[in-house]
Amino acid sequence: MVKRASILGTGSCLPKRLLTNADLEKMVETSDEWITTRTGIHTRRIAGKGEDNYLLAANAARKALQDAGTEPDEIDLIVVATMTPHMIMPSCACFVQAEIGADNAFAYDINAACTGYLYGLDLADKYICSREDMKILLIGSETLSARVNWKDRNTCILFGDGAGATVISSRGDGKGVYDSNLCSDGRLWHLLYMHGPKSLNPEIVQDGNDGSYIRMIGRDVFKHAVRAMEEAVQGLLDKNNLTIDDVDLMIPHQANVRILHKVMERLGVPEEKVYINVNKYGNTSAASIPVALDEANRQGLLNRGDLLLFCSFGGGFTWGSLLMHW
Repeated sequence: MVKRASILGTGSCLPKRLLTNADLEKMVETSDEWITTRTGIHTRRIAGKGEDNYLLAANAARKALQDAGTEPDEIDLIVVATMTPHMIMPSCACFVQAEIGADNAFAYDINAACTGYLYGLDLADKYICSREDMKILLIGSETLSARVNWKDRNTCILFGDGAGATVISSRGDGKGVYDSNLCSDGRLWHLLYMHGPKSLNPEIVQDGNDGSYIRMIGRDVFKHAVRAMEEAVQGLLDKNNLTIDDVDLMIPHQANVRILHKVMERLGVPEEKVYINVNKYGNTSAASIPVALDEANRQGLLNRGDLLLFCSFGGGFTWGSLLMHW
Protein backbone atom coordinates (compact mmCIF):
# COMPACT_ATOMS: atom_id res chain seq x y z
CA MET A 1 0.00 0.00 0.00
CA VAL A 2 1.41 3.37 -1.06
CA LYS A 3 1.66 5.73 1.88
CA ARG A 4 0.31 9.21 1.19
CA ALA A 5 0.71 12.54 2.97
CA SER A 6 -1.99 13.01 5.60
CA ILE A 7 -2.66 16.01 7.81
CA LEU A 8 -2.24 15.13 11.47
CA GLY A 9 -2.88 18.56 12.94
CA THR A 10 -3.74 22.14 12.01
CA GLY A 11 -3.10 25.57 13.47
CA SER A 12 -3.43 29.23 12.56
CA CYS A 13 -2.42 32.65 13.83
CA LEU A 14 -3.95 35.99 12.88
CA PRO A 15 -2.65 39.42 13.94
CA LYS A 16 -4.58 41.30 16.62
CA ARG A 17 -5.27 44.48 14.65
CA LEU A 18 -8.54 44.54 12.72
CA LEU A 19 -8.69 46.84 9.67
CA THR A 20 -12.29 47.47 8.66
CA ASN A 21 -13.75 48.90 5.48
CA ALA A 22 -14.68 51.97 7.51
CA ASP A 23 -11.00 52.39 8.40
CA LEU A 24 -10.06 52.19 4.73
CA GLU A 25 -12.59 54.91 3.90
CA LYS A 26 -10.34 57.27 5.89
CA MET A 27 -7.20 56.16 4.04
CA VAL A 28 -8.16 56.03 0.35
CA GLU A 29 -11.05 57.05 -1.88
CA THR A 30 -13.35 54.08 -1.32
CA SER A 31 -16.43 53.01 0.61
CA ASP A 32 -17.68 50.03 2.54
CA GLU A 33 -20.34 49.47 -0.14
CA TRP A 34 -17.76 49.60 -2.96
CA ILE A 35 -15.43 47.12 -1.24
CA THR A 36 -18.16 44.74 -0.11
CA THR A 37 -19.89 44.64 -3.49
CA ARG A 38 -16.71 43.92 -5.43
CA THR A 39 -14.83 41.67 -3.02
CA GLY A 40 -17.08 40.45 -0.20
CA ILE A 41 -14.41 41.57 2.27
CA HIS A 42 -15.49 43.34 5.47
CA THR A 43 -12.33 43.15 7.61
CA ARG A 44 -8.74 41.99 7.41
CA ARG A 45 -5.94 41.51 9.98
CA ILE A 46 -2.82 43.68 9.88
CA ALA A 47 0.44 42.74 11.59
CA GLY A 48 1.88 44.94 14.33
CA LYS A 49 4.94 44.89 16.57
CA GLY A 50 5.92 41.35 17.53
CA GLU A 51 3.90 39.92 14.64
CA ASP A 52 6.59 39.47 12.00
CA ASN A 53 5.94 36.84 9.34
CA TYR A 54 8.06 34.15 11.02
CA LEU A 55 6.45 34.81 14.42
CA LEU A 56 2.95 34.38 12.98
CA ALA A 57 4.19 31.22 11.26
CA ALA A 58 5.78 29.90 14.45
CA ASN A 59 2.64 30.51 16.51
CA ALA A 60 0.52 28.71 13.91
CA ALA A 61 3.07 25.89 13.92
CA ARG A 62 2.88 25.48 17.70
CA LYS A 63 -0.90 25.11 17.52
CA ALA A 64 -0.62 22.56 14.70
CA LEU A 65 1.99 20.56 16.64
CA GLN A 66 -0.25 20.55 19.70
CA ASP A 67 -3.23 19.44 17.61
CA ALA A 68 -1.15 16.63 16.12
CA GLY A 69 0.34 15.55 19.45
CA THR A 70 3.79 16.07 17.97
CA GLU A 71 6.93 17.55 19.53
CA PRO A 72 9.09 20.02 17.58
CA ASP A 73 12.09 17.69 17.63
CA GLU A 74 10.02 15.05 15.78
CA ILE A 75 9.78 17.29 12.71
CA ASP A 76 12.08 16.33 9.83
CA LEU A 77 11.29 19.14 7.42
CA ILE A 78 9.84 22.65 7.63
CA VAL A 79 8.49 24.28 4.47
CA VAL A 80 7.08 27.80 4.53
CA ALA A 81 5.08 29.01 1.54
CA THR A 82 5.38 32.79 1.43
CA MET A 83 6.00 35.71 -0.90
CA THR A 84 6.57 38.14 1.98
CA PRO A 85 9.44 36.57 3.93
CA HIS A 86 10.90 38.19 7.03
CA MET A 87 14.22 38.51 5.19
CA ILE A 88 15.49 37.55 1.75
CA MET A 89 18.01 35.31 3.50
CA PRO A 90 17.80 33.35 5.81
CA SER A 91 14.51 31.76 4.85
CA CYS A 92 11.38 32.24 6.92
CA ALA A 93 11.45 28.48 7.53
CA CYS A 94 14.88 28.73 9.19
CA PHE A 95 13.57 31.44 11.50
CA VAL A 96 10.58 29.22 12.36
CA GLN A 97 12.90 26.29 13.04
CA ALA A 98 14.89 28.34 15.54
CA GLU A 99 11.76 29.86 17.10
CA ILE A 100 10.01 26.53 17.84
CA GLY A 101 13.14 24.46 18.54
CA ALA A 102 12.75 21.97 15.69
CA ASP A 103 16.44 21.14 15.87
CA ASN A 104 16.26 17.94 13.79
CA ALA A 105 14.57 19.51 10.76
CA PHE A 106 15.91 20.97 7.56
CA ALA A 107 14.04 24.01 6.36
CA TYR A 108 13.36 26.13 3.30
CA ASP A 109 10.79 28.48 1.73
CA ILE A 110 8.84 28.16 -1.49
CA ASN A 111 7.22 31.00 -3.42
CA ALA A 112 4.26 30.19 -5.65
CA ALA A 113 2.28 33.23 -4.47
CA CYS A 114 -1.28 32.33 -3.49
CA THR A 115 -0.87 28.74 -4.72
CA GLY A 116 2.14 28.18 -2.46
CA TYR A 117 0.38 26.01 0.12
CA LEU A 118 -0.95 23.63 -2.56
CA TYR A 119 2.48 23.37 -4.17
CA GLY A 120 3.84 22.61 -0.71
CA LEU A 121 1.21 19.98 0.00
CA ASP A 122 2.01 18.22 -3.26
CA LEU A 123 5.71 18.46 -2.40
CA ALA A 124 5.10 16.98 1.06
CA ASP A 125 3.27 14.06 -0.53
CA LYS A 126 6.29 13.32 -2.71
CA TYR A 127 8.55 13.29 0.36
CA ILE A 128 6.16 10.96 2.21
CA CYS A 129 5.96 8.59 -0.76
CA SER A 130 9.75 8.42 -0.69
CA ARG A 131 10.13 8.15 3.09
CA GLU A 132 6.91 7.29 4.86
CA ASP A 133 8.14 7.97 8.39
CA MET A 134 8.87 11.65 7.70
CA LYS A 135 7.03 14.31 9.64
CA ILE A 136 6.70 17.61 7.81
CA LEU A 137 5.61 21.02 9.05
CA LEU A 138 4.01 22.87 6.14
CA ILE A 139 3.11 26.52 6.74
CA GLY A 140 1.55 29.24 4.63
CA SER A 141 2.38 32.63 6.12
CA GLU A 142 2.17 36.19 4.83
CA THR A 143 2.53 39.80 5.97
CA LEU A 144 1.10 41.33 2.84
CA SER A 145 0.52 44.64 4.60
CA ALA A 146 4.25 45.20 4.21
CA ARG A 147 3.95 44.87 0.43
CA VAL A 148 0.80 46.85 -0.34
CA ASN A 149 0.64 50.35 -1.79
CA TRP A 150 -1.76 51.93 0.70
CA LYS A 151 -2.60 54.68 -1.80
CA ASP A 152 -3.87 52.20 -4.41
CA ARG A 153 -7.50 51.45 -3.62
CA ASN A 154 -7.61 48.61 -6.15
CA THR A 155 -5.13 46.52 -4.16
CA CYS A 156 -4.93 47.79 -0.58
CA ILE A 157 -8.55 46.78 0.12
CA LEU A 158 -7.85 43.15 -0.76
CA PHE A 159 -5.00 41.89 1.36
CA GLY A 160 -4.46 40.82 4.94
CA ASP A 161 -1.88 39.08 7.11
CA GLY A 162 -1.91 35.68 8.77
CA ALA A 163 -0.47 32.18 8.96
CA GLY A 164 -1.79 28.64 8.78
CA ALA A 165 0.17 25.49 9.57
CA THR A 166 -0.22 21.73 9.15
CA VAL A 167 1.70 18.75 10.48
CA ILE A 168 1.95 16.11 7.78
CA SER A 169 2.95 12.44 7.78
CA SER A 170 1.64 9.11 6.55
CA ARG A 171 -1.34 7.71 8.43
CA GLY A 172 -0.98 4.03 7.67
CA ASP A 173 -4.30 3.46 5.88
CA GLY A 174 -3.29 4.69 2.42
CA LYS A 175 -5.50 7.77 2.77
CA GLY A 176 -4.32 11.35 2.48
CA VAL A 177 -3.39 13.23 -0.69
CA TYR A 178 -5.36 11.63 -3.52
CA ASP A 179 -4.14 13.52 -6.57
CA SER A 180 -3.19 17.01 -7.70
CA ASN A 181 -3.25 19.18 -10.79
CA LEU A 182 -0.72 22.03 -10.59
CA CYS A 183 -0.09 24.62 -13.30
CA SER A 184 1.73 27.84 -14.08
CA ASP A 185 2.15 30.32 -16.92
CA GLY A 186 5.06 32.74 -16.59
CA ARG A 187 4.05 34.60 -19.75
CA LEU A 188 1.30 36.39 -17.81
CA TRP A 189 3.44 37.61 -14.89
CA HIS A 190 2.83 41.28 -15.76
CA LEU A 191 -0.85 41.03 -14.72
CA LEU A 192 0.02 40.37 -11.07
CA TYR A 193 3.52 40.93 -9.72
CA MET A 194 5.76 42.52 -7.13
CA HIS A 195 9.28 43.88 -7.62
CA GLY A 196 12.06 42.89 -5.24
CA PRO A 197 14.47 45.35 -3.62
CA LYS A 198 16.10 47.67 -6.14
CA SER A 199 19.27 46.21 -7.63
CA LEU A 200 22.58 47.53 -6.33
CA ASN A 201 24.12 46.58 -9.67
CA PRO A 202 23.32 49.50 -12.03
CA GLU A 203 23.59 47.21 -15.06
CA ILE A 204 20.52 45.19 -14.06
CA VAL A 205 18.23 47.74 -12.46
CA GLN A 206 14.64 46.89 -13.42
CA ASP A 207 12.68 49.54 -15.26
CA GLY A 208 9.66 50.79 -13.35
CA ASN A 209 10.81 49.47 -9.98
CA ASP A 210 9.78 52.28 -7.68
CA GLY A 211 8.97 49.97 -4.78
CA SER A 212 8.45 46.39 -3.71
CA TYR A 213 4.66 46.31 -3.59
CA ILE A 214 1.86 44.33 -5.24
CA ARG A 215 0.71 45.51 -8.66
CA MET A 216 -2.32 44.03 -10.35
CA ILE A 217 -4.57 44.46 -13.37
CA GLY A 218 -7.62 43.27 -11.52
CA ARG A 219 -10.06 42.74 -14.38
CA ASP A 220 -7.66 40.49 -16.29
CA VAL A 221 -6.67 38.58 -13.18
CA PHE A 222 -10.35 37.94 -12.40
CA LYS A 223 -10.97 36.38 -15.81
CA HIS A 224 -7.89 34.19 -15.73
CA ALA A 225 -8.49 33.11 -12.12
CA VAL A 226 -12.05 31.92 -12.71
CA ARG A 227 -11.22 29.98 -15.84
CA ALA A 228 -7.98 28.51 -14.49
CA MET A 229 -9.46 27.26 -11.21
CA GLU A 230 -12.50 25.81 -12.97
CA GLU A 231 -10.32 23.93 -15.45
CA ALA A 232 -7.88 22.77 -12.77
CA VAL A 233 -10.68 21.33 -10.65
CA GLN A 234 -12.68 19.80 -13.49
CA GLY A 235 -9.56 18.31 -15.02
CA LEU A 236 -8.59 16.71 -11.72
CA LEU A 237 -12.07 15.29 -11.18
CA ASP A 238 -12.27 13.92 -14.71
CA LYS A 239 -8.85 12.33 -14.42
CA ASN A 240 -9.97 10.40 -11.36
CA ASN A 241 -13.47 9.54 -12.63
CA LEU A 242 -15.07 11.72 -9.96
CA THR A 243 -17.73 14.42 -9.99
CA ILE A 244 -18.16 17.44 -7.78
CA ASP A 245 -20.84 15.45 -5.92
CA ASP A 246 -18.11 13.12 -4.62
CA VAL A 247 -16.45 16.05 -2.81
CA ASP A 248 -17.48 16.56 0.82
CA LEU A 249 -15.95 20.02 1.28
CA MET A 250 -14.22 22.47 -1.03
CA ILE A 251 -11.69 24.86 0.52
CA PRO A 252 -10.60 27.38 -2.12
CA HIS A 253 -8.05 30.17 -1.93
CA GLN A 254 -9.85 33.12 -0.36
CA ALA A 255 -9.16 35.86 -2.91
CA ASN A 256 -12.44 37.52 -3.70
CA VAL A 257 -16.01 36.35 -3.08
CA ARG A 258 -17.02 37.17 -6.66
CA ILE A 259 -14.30 34.88 -7.99
CA LEU A 260 -15.38 32.15 -5.60
CA HIS A 261 -19.06 32.42 -6.52
CA LYS A 262 -18.25 32.35 -10.23
CA VAL A 263 -16.08 29.22 -9.82
CA MET A 264 -18.78 27.57 -7.71
CA GLU A 265 -21.39 28.40 -10.33
CA ARG A 266 -19.34 26.92 -13.16
CA LEU A 267 -18.54 23.76 -11.22
CA GLY A 268 -22.07 23.35 -9.94
CA VAL A 269 -21.01 23.10 -6.30
CA PRO A 270 -23.54 24.29 -3.69
CA GLU A 271 -22.46 27.00 -1.26
CA GLU A 272 -22.97 24.74 1.76
CA LYS A 273 -20.12 22.54 0.49
CA VAL A 274 -17.64 25.43 0.22
CA TYR A 275 -15.76 26.96 3.14
CA ILE A 276 -15.53 30.75 2.81
CA ASN A 277 -13.92 33.19 5.28
CA VAL A 278 -12.63 35.88 2.91
CA ASN A 279 -15.11 38.29 4.50
CA LYS A 280 -13.12 38.18 7.75
CA TYR A 281 -9.51 38.07 6.60
CA GLY A 282 -9.32 39.25 3.00
CA ASN A 283 -6.75 37.68 0.69
CA THR A 284 -3.91 36.24 2.78
CA SER A 285 -2.20 34.59 -0.21
CA ALA A 286 -0.41 31.35 0.75
CA ALA A 287 -1.95 31.47 4.24
CA SER A 288 -5.57 31.48 3.10
CA ILE A 289 -6.14 27.75 2.55
CA PRO A 290 -4.38 26.51 5.71
CA VAL A 291 -6.14 29.17 7.82
CA ALA A 292 -9.51 28.12 6.38
CA LEU A 293 -8.62 24.46 6.86
CA ASP A 294 -7.75 25.05 10.52
CA GLU A 295 -11.04 26.87 11.10
CA ALA A 296 -13.01 24.09 9.43
CA ASN A 297 -11.15 21.51 11.52
CA ARG A 298 -11.74 23.29 14.82
CA GLN A 299 -15.40 23.86 13.99
CA GLY A 300 -15.88 20.11 13.62
CA LEU A 301 -16.72 20.31 9.91
CA LEU A 302 -14.24 17.59 8.89
CA ASN A 303 -14.82 13.86 9.34
CA ARG A 304 -12.31 11.06 8.87
CA GLY A 305 -12.43 9.90 5.27
CA ASP A 306 -14.03 13.09 3.89
CA LEU A 307 -12.86 13.97 0.39
CA LEU A 308 -11.54 17.55 0.47
CA LEU A 309 -10.94 19.68 -2.59
CA PHE A 310 -8.47 22.57 -2.56
CA CYS A 311 -7.98 25.04 -5.41
CA SER A 312 -6.05 28.25 -5.81
CA PHE A 313 -4.75 30.89 -8.20
CA GLY A 314 -1.90 33.36 -7.73
CA GLY A 315 0.75 35.57 -9.25
CA GLY A 316 3.18 34.02 -11.66
CA PHE A 317 0.63 32.92 -12.82
CA THR A 318 0.36 29.82 -10.64
CA TRP A 319 -2.77 27.79 -10.04
CA GLY A 320 -3.96 24.30 -9.27
CA SER A 321 -6.19 21.90 -7.42
CA LEU A 322 -5.65 19.03 -5.02
CA LEU A 323 -7.83 16.25 -3.61
CA MET A 324 -7.18 14.56 -0.29
CA HIS A 325 -8.98 12.29 2.12
CA TRP A 326 -9.15 13.77 5.61
